[in-house]
Amino acid sequence: MITIDRIETTLIDLPTIRGHVLSMTTMMVQSVVLVRIRFSDGSVGLGEGTSIGGMSYGPESPESIRLAIDTYIAPALQGCDADRIIAATEIMQRTVKGNPIARCAVETALWDGLARRLGVSVAQLFGGPVRDAMPVAWTLASGNSETDIVEAQDMLERRRHNIFKLKIGKRAVRDDVAHVGAIRAALGDAVSLRVDVNQAWSLDDARWGLRGLQEIGVELVEQPIDARHLSGLKRLTKGYEIRVMADEALQGPEDAMLVASGGAADVFAVKIAQSGGMKRAAEVASIAQATGIGLYAGTMLEAGVGTAAALQLFSTVPTLQWGSELFGPLLLRHEILADPIRYSEFAVHVPEGPGLGIELDPDRIAEFRRDRGPRVHAAG
Repeated sequence: MITIDRIETTLIDLPTIRGHVLSMTTMMVQSVVLVRIRFSDGSVGLGEGTSIGGMSYGPESPESIRLAIDTYIAPALQGCDADRIIAATEIMQRTVKGNPIARCAVETALWDGLARRLGVSVAQLFGGPVRDAMPVAWTLASGNSETDIVEAQDMLERRRHNIFKLKIGKRAVRDDVAHVGAIRAALGDAVSLRVDVNQAWSLDDARWGLRGLQEIGVELVEQPIDARHLSGLKRLTKGYEIRVMADEALQGPEDAMLVASGGAADVFAVKIAQSGGMKRAAEVASIAQATGIGLYAGTMLEAGVGTAAALQLFSTVPTLQWGSELFGPLLLRHEILADPIRYSEFAVHVPEGPGLGIELDPDRIAEFRRDRGPRVHAAG
């Protein structure tokens, strides 16, 4: 039996290429918890835990992700059968309540390790890929209309993105709609335009905002109101032709069932970290497919490891009507993978090779790690 020998965590801080302006914060740095699991046969698996804007997006921070893994998850998994991943996830769920990002980081490393031992991709463990690449959106979040227009035009010329999501919600709703309208007028109808409000609007603001956004040709609005207000989301979903996408409302398959059964969204933004792991994210996607809800591969602005994991999973989803926003590595000033994930022809390409299909660049990890080395929890 191959067992879990050591779980190592490393916290790195990576500067972004520009300020990333969300309704609740402005990001200048993305902090990433890298997980490396060493198994008794010498094999290794990689995972990543990443939050958005410290703790301004959700209850987990990079520091809490690392603490949960080092203090609670790692001791509970020491000596466990490395190939029994579902059993390991059950142990994590019993040991640590909540903390889906921390659990996802460790689960990802377990899938990566198993796939490497078998000599197959992680996608093969989820039934095999149905696509090698998928459409990828770029988020325009400088906070300035002219800057966003120039950025979008550059992406179009380079054939990197023709789907754009605008982060709004920090200004008055009328100002936000005017901002989006200016970008729509400049870019024309050849691009797909979506917005993400990150729960910033009241229901009254959302009614006005959705009407205005619909009139200027926006296709999709993501989480316009508080994730807990499913009755309000249902009213917005039923009241407008513009699609309403649930994001923060989806913290795993249990939430997905509530949203789907309540008719509270047209589209699900599925995130492996927010779901609590790759398997639970697959279950969220299955609920969407079974209930006729559209799918979108979402991001927690992960670096290369987390993005590769999401790509492996979503390559196996039969229908991905709304594409993906798995652009996280492009928002970072420095690449941490030895061979970067490829973005071209308006798509992101699934890494090839065993496991996640990626390897870390050790020099970059050493350069940006927060402390002098990884924390290690080894079998005693």
